[in-house]
Amino acid sequence: MATPDFILRLRERIGTDPLWLTGVTAVVLRGDGAEREVLLVRRADNARLTPVTGIVDPGEEPAVSAVREVLEEAAVVAEAESLAWVHATRPMTYANGDQAQYLDLVFRCRYVSGEPHPDDGENTEALWRRLDDLGDVDAEMRERIRMAAAGHPHARFET
Repeated sequence: MATPDFILRLRERIGTDPLWLTGVTAVVLRGDGAEREVLLVRRADNARLTPVTGIVDPGEEPAVSAVREVLEEAAVVAEAESLAWVHATRPMTYANGDQAQYLDLVFRCRYVSGEPHPDDGENTEALWRRLDDLGDVDAEMRERIRMAAAGHPHARFET
């Protein structure tokens, strides 16, 4: 996965020590009823099928980050409609030893245009999948999709 320059600069100073970062999950939806679909990408680093995820750049608005990541990773234009879920992920250690934990902001996004394809090397596949066909998506990501697709008027906050 491409590591943002600001993180590389931080890593020069702190090594692999834990970083607390703001992440976004962009759940891009299109269609209605039984034909409703979600945009998924297959990550190049671990082969997991997920919605588009990414890191908010310093000074960047999170909704702008979600839309940017969708365009960069899947060549799809989307519009952020609402914040669906705010939660902290569990701490993780990457293969290179870097440690991180994310405040993840899950956005419900509306499809605008574009045919999905992996566009920046971070993914090997980009595709639409019906919401009732997510069996090979892990439980954590299915919950993010579920929260966004539910369309609740208020974001879910963990307490």
